[in-house]
Amino acid sequence: MSAEDRVVKEAGRGHDRGSAALAVSAVTGMLAVLLGAFGAHGLKGVLEARDTLDVWRTAVFYHLAHAVVLLVLALVPPFRRGPWLCLLLGIVFFSGSLYVLALKPWGVLGPVTPLGGLLLAAGWLWLAGRRADGGRGKRED
Repeated sequence: MSAEDRVVKEAGRGHDRGSAALAVSAVTGMLAVLLGAFGAHGLKGVLEARDTLDVWRTAVFYHLAHAVVLLVLALVPPFRRGPWLCLLLGIVFFSGSLYVLALKPWGVLGPVTPLGGLLLAAGWLWLAGRRADGGRGKRED
């Protein structure tokens, strides 16, 4: 098999997972936009009354920024499942807990936010580690 054939085969590997990841990434980005607009317009009075508008904005910022990274990971082969999942779960736990806490101070969610932050950091570290070895690793994340 020629080098070109191997590149084409590798690019197509995991295509189905990449397609699902692309859809999930797009929906994640859409939700960030909708939640940002909802917080700025529909919930603005509630969030201002609770003095949690900045908490909501922080949730939206991290949600949208990491949704873009999810999209890039889903589009650029090979699909990097490990970092992608870390970032997705990080969005759910970090931003998700902030959304809820902005609306209702629910003490049980307090520890969930840092867990989400650790998952986001782990996703970034995982990506950095894979680049540090020059991308020579054979296994798919």
